[in-house]
Amino acid sequence: MKLKSLPEDFEVEELSDFPLDGGPFAVYLLTKRSLGTPEAITAISSRWNFPRRVIGYGGLKDKHAVTRQWVTIHRGPRRDFREESLSLTYQGQANRPFGPQDITANRFQIVMRNLTDEAAQKVIAARNSLAEFGVPNFYDDQRFGSLGESGEFIGRPWCLGDYERALWLAIAEPNSHDRPNDRDEKEIIRRLWGDWVACKATLRKSSSRSIITYLVDHPERFRDAFALLRQDLRSLWLAAYQSDLWNRCLAARLGQSIPASRTFPVQLATSQVSFFTELTESETTELQGLALPLPSARLHLDPGPLLDLYETILAEQGLALRELRVKYPRDSFFSKGERTAIVRPTEFKIGRQDADELNEGRHRLTLEFVLPRGSYATIVIKRLTLIP
Repeated sequence: MKLKSLPEDFEVEELSDFPLDGGPFAVYLLTKRSLGTPEAITAISSRWNFPRRVIGYGGLKDKHAVTRQWVTIHRGPRRDFREESLSLTYQGQANRPFGPQDITANRFQIVMRNLTDEAAQKVIAARNSLAEFGVPNFYDDQRFGSLGESGEFIGRPWCLGDYERALWLAIAEPNSHDRPNDRDEKEIIRRLWGDWVACKATLRKSSSRSIITYLVDHPERFRDAFALLRQDLRSLWLAAYQSDLWNRCLAARLGQSIPASRTFPVQLATSQVSFFTELTESETTELQGLALPLPSARLHLDPGPLLDLYETILAEQGLALRELRVKYPRDSFFSKGERTAIVRPTEFKIGRQDADELNEGRHRLTLEFVLPRGSYATIVIKRLTLIP
């Protein structure tokens, strides 16, 4: 099975009841193709000469897709904007910026390609059980794009106060998503780590070079050098680490309730988890209403099984729950809230099985469904295709 052979094979539409009630915030519908949300925001900021902080948006939409999402700009222009890979369509004015809480759901239209007839029939047959029982609401691999070759999250040494290691992971560690210029720059930083004068002389002008310049004058002040990294990136790194920890907590919690005989293993980017094939009536009652809190030091759980579970997962990381926080800089922090353990797609439709024009002798299926904000369509796809 192949996903995203074409950007149009994966379409996402952000659904919202955001009020256009007048005010200083211009509201737009951002449509982008083969472009990540941070890159799109950077392009808008540059084109219209607005600082990033005045641009509001709700979610990070997939890069390898065609996506539509809401954006606000404080005192932004009341007109449209178009470039090759993105467009802004002016919608009206609002009294406040758009944020994650304003997303009600996301609508997906996904083309699955390169399917054998047997695989296509398997997907169709799995539809009813998925719609009835749902799927574990794991964060999927897209959440962990910042994870480098070592598999170590930047957030872990940051929490432990090891700022040199956190900085090294952020600006020196190879990452499969690095562009050629980034790969070359990181190789130089790794090779000359600690020799900041030589490193600065070798690097071209870049954000990393400005950090190296700081270290030339302050060679041991890694904490302050780390704080020079973009705040939005640091927040993403914390979110990625917290999401992985939550995945591990959910996997352990589901393992307490569902026998292994009704589960099958699925390998995610950061851990192996289990999906279930079906649920009993009691399991459905117990789990479909379950929400697990996001782990952080701000989480105060009463003594009992859930606290024990969280502390066990954190102990594997060399941390206690109370230590899951960053002391500096104070502009970044772990999110507070909870996430449902199981999600069920709504408005689920599977189109007819057609010949795949890109893969001779194979089939394609088109799926349409709606998921709550923060849930991953690719988890639904894995449930449909990886079941033994």
